[in-house]
Amino acid sequence: MLAVTIPERPGSFKQFCSLLGPRNVTEFNYRYADPEAAHVFVGIQIHNREETQRLVRSLRRHGLKTVDLSDNELAKLHVRHTVGGHAPGVENEILYRFEFPERPGALIKFLNSMSHGWNISLFHYRNHGADYGRVLVGMQVPPRDKAAFKAFLAKLGYPFSDETRNPAYRLFLG
Repeated sequence: MLAVTIPERPGSFKQFCSLLGPRNVTEFNYRYADPEAAHVFVGIQIHNREETQRLVRSLRRHGLKTVDLSDNELAKLHVRHTVGGHAPGVENEILYRFEFPERPGALIKFLNSMSHGWNISLFHYRNHGADYGRVLVGMQVPPRDKAAFKAFLAKLGYPFSDETRNPAYRLFLG
């Protein structure tokens, strides 16, 4: 488990994911917090402690504040499920549930299919031992991009559901 601070701007989420490389991501929590920085909580399947240390050094070399939470019981048992909350400064946010295929490259395919002007404002992924991962994504998509967003969904080909009007989202995350 790592806690990483990334810049809050379009493309920074994709850049961060690219830095993780081909590693198997087992959990991912992200929520827009302010216009300058975002905090990401990510679980990654690794082979040994040295691999974790190499990844932390690499992220730090790229200017990302990174904390290794691998031995932090509070993070593993509680924080991982409570990352998030309301984000009052987020505008034009839409919320979608996706089923990502459980294979390398599924996340990058998603990110590469997005318009460069859209910003990810919330992201939660968890592998539940199925052939697909359940993913919740909040994106800031300007109203003028409605047609482009529909084309993105069609091109992507992942099963999805619009949760923007879901009362749970409105109460706890919107």
